[in-house]
Amino acid sequence: MLAKLFVQNYALIRELDIDLENGLTIITGETGAGKSILLGALSLILGSRADTSVLLDKDEKCIVEGTFRIENYDLKDFFKSNELDYESVTTIRREINPAGKSRAFINDTPVTLGILKEIGDRLIDIHSQHQTLMLHDNSFQLSVIDSFAGTSKLIQNYRGSYLNFRKLKKEYTQLKESYEKIRADMEYFQHQINQIGEAKFKQGEQEELEAEQEMFDHAEEIKSALNSSSVLLSSDETSILSLLREVKLNISKIKSFFPEAESIYSRTESSVIELDDLAFEIEKLASSVEADPKRLTQINERLDLLYSLCQKHRVATLNELIVKEEELKEHLKTLVSSDERLEELEALLTVEEKELASLSEEISSKRQKILLDVEIRITDLLKQLGMPNARFRIDFIKGTEFRPTGIDTAEFLFSANKQIAPENLAKIASGGELSRVMLSLKSLLSQNNNLPTIIFDEIDSGVSGEVADKVGQILSGMGRYMQVVNITHLPQVASRGTKHYHVYKDDTKDSTITRVRLLSADERVLELARLLSGSEVTETAMKNARELLKAAIN
Repeated sequence: MLAKLFVQNYALIRELDIDLENGLTIITGETGAGKSILLGALSLILGSRADTSVLLDKDEKCIVEGTFRIENYDLKDFFKSNELDYESVTTIRREINPAGKSRAFINDTPVTLGILKEIGDRLIDIHSQHQTLMLHDNSFQLSVIDSFAGTSKLIQNYRGSYLNFRKLKKEYTQLKESYEKIRADMEYFQHQINQIGEAKFKQGEQEELEAEQEMFDHAEEIKSALNSSSVLLSSDETSILSLLREVKLNISKIKSFFPEAESIYSRTESSVIELDDLAFEIEKLASSVEADPKRLTQINERLDLLYSLCQKHRVATLNELIVKEEELKEHLKTLVSSDERLEELEALLTVEEKELASLSEEISSKRQKILLDVEIRITDLLKQLGMPNARFRIDFIKGTEFRPTGIDTAEFLFSANKQIAPENLAKIASGGELSRVMLSLKSLLSQNNNLPTIIFDEIDSGVSGEVADKVGQILSGMGRYMQVVNITHLPQVASRGTKHYHVYKDDTKDSTITRVRLLSADERVLELARLLSGSEVTETAMKNARELLKAAIN
């Protein structure tokens, strides 16, 4: 429950500090005094967005702080999952500085607006005219049924399964749509890989083939050069080797008495051996070089295939072609895995559909069981609220299509007159009738929901007399289960509160400030008398006010 609300520098509020208790708290005040400003300030700590327009003093920051008692509301998991310190008395604070920057805190730990809204939704339900309009929304109507049916855990499990199902379905649909293209791509890439693979090229083969091709293209020139070289080295008496052997012989004749000739002799001998070996190699090479048209044709064909594949795959060399082949194989693996993923998704969707079907059937069954009881109880409350011929029905349709909250749709039907059959609530009910329907729903829900606080902003508008008194009784009854705060203009309702605050404007020479005061017993009588008679309070009004308070206590 909300134990304390502190507001500083917000709209027309300079500073206020309100202590709240369980039960029904009443807030009254003249029109325009600033009652709704309190709700605006409170909405800041519930995650609403704001800017510098809310600042009373544009040079000072705005602070709104709420102190909540939360020990009975199963919020420890929320605090743990958001890495927050859990305190049974928790403080939520929001600050807006003059530059427009907003900061939010839970127990002095900075948090996002999303977290603020999440905890706010679990602590306070602010009922306004806007929420009454939610009765027009079928999804809201279904959520009301779920509150009575106690399906929150089932809905939570269903929604998790549903979101996963939608995610899988989306992936499956996208993959299925591209499946034919994937199959075509698989065939195309496999064909390209086969082409390269069938050629069976080896690393370095291009260089070897091109070198061999070059040799065959110049075979005659090579053979001629080698033969000429062989002749020069060793073919006759004037060859290099013959002359060198003669040099060696001459040196051998003088080395015995000319020591310096010994080294020359050794070097000449080595040269003879080297040149003799060289001549042998040249002769051997010359005999091996022969034009081989058949081999040349094989080489040309092999190179033509290589060049053709390189051109097709836009690469320059065999090495690049081999890399390209590996890339194609990897891409093919991706396509194959897509094909396998499609089969996997089909299996996962089948499992998820079974889970959704099971959960949705259980949810639907629980909903159907409480429909009649809800119809009877709401109709009874509407009759107590001054509509003796009211009928409330729920048109419940069990479908087959999975939706975010199950397979069902619901529509609230209403009639205030005997001769008119119940029709769509949003189309047939007036504003006052909608408010009474919403009050009836909230009254019943307060007994089922684990919500600490509900705030009504003139839920009782459009009623008076005996009906107003009944509204007060209902709100007081809700206060037995939860903290209820009601902004009202009706003395019959205001008399039912356990605490009564008065909102008023304090006009000074330079400004108008909204203030809030907790009324004493005597002040409360005076305020009720004002609500009964207007600005001029009569003794009769004072007497009636005392009687209202006495009746409320009894």
